[in-house]
Amino acid sequence: MTRIGVIGAGRVGAVLAAGFAQAGHEIVAIAGESSASRTRAAALLPGVPIKKPTAVAKSADVLFLTVPDDMLANLVTVLADSGAIRPGQIVIHTSGRHGLAVLEPARKAGATTIAFHPALTFTGTELDLARLPECVIGLTAEEGVREFAEGLVADLGARPMWVEESARTLYHAALAHGSNHLVTLVTEAMEILSAAGATDPAGTLRPLLTAALENALEKGDAALTGPMVRGDAGTISAHLTELEEHAPQTVSSYVALAKATMSRVVTDGRLLPIRAAKIARILSDHTQAQPTESDLIEAAPGSGGATPAVARLSRALPSLSGLDGPPARLRPSASSGHTSSEPRDGGRRRIQAEVRQ
Repeated sequence: MTRIGVIGAGRVGAVLAAGFAQAGHEIVAIAGESSASRTRAAALLPGVPIKKPTAVAKSADVLFLTVPDDMLANLVTVLADSGAIRPGQIVIHTSGRHGLAVLEPARKAGATTIAFHPALTFTGTELDLARLPECVIGLTAEEGVREFAEGLVADLGARPMWVEESARTLYHAALAHGSNHLVTLVTEAMEILSAAGATDPAGTLRPLLTAALENALEKGDAALTGPMVRGDAGTISAHLTELEEHAPQTVSSYVALAKATMSRVVTDGRLLPIRAAKIARILSDHTQAQPTESDLIEAAPGSGGATPAVARLSRALPSLSGLDGPPARLRPSASSGHTSSEPRDGGRRRIQAEVRQ
């Protein structure tokens, strides 16, 4: 039995603590500042004391830090500087984005560190406990503690996946792109169905989306069906005309995903370049940006340049007017990273005050 403390009684922290409690570990304390966190902790962890972060850290042999990404670095620094982290302790965070580097102050204080990210969308309720055995946990740790980390994963009934330190952000980007953006896509589809008069948009979409997801996970691009694969330019044009009138908030995402889909089916040879050229011109009528020919060539998935099919498509589109960026590649921007809503120093002062109270 391990004495576990958790700082952060959000949807992830409270559920993981409950899962470890079910596995026989002792949850010595949990820290949660908001009323929602305290209510959640009381529901999932009856009898477990709610304490200040420093008190939780000092009482635990294994300390889980389950706070938002942008708070993590300052929290670790403040805990280490306050003496709450001690030699021999194991300090673990649940961030997908971060690896071990963010825990360096804890390591310098003598602790062993682990990155432990459940690839699961949490509700913060008992429903999550039944889903933990279905999930994969992305782990990063030094060789000497890997067996212990895998043991914690096994205690939850989950499966381990080892992620290199240098690949943590890319790993997290894949999960965020696949899950977060899926929610946006499904929500938009339900809005469009509602505009079309559907009384049960979710019920209408459920069997279609379930089959599409299962097929995509099994077959990848080969699971693609629909007007883009068939080259039905008229259907795509009609879609956009109706969307502009009845659901204009969805046009930009429809166009962006249509371009990404077009790039993939041209690359694998299912869509002839001449048909793709016609569709590209239709899409260009519904966007204002003007990318270059190199954008399309660069967009070939998994290649360093143009595949023959993409090169043919680029020749079929001499002006490429209206394609607003690489269909299959995200462009970096200055705002693409995680940013805090408050100045860094101000955030640290706030965390110091909360931790040391």
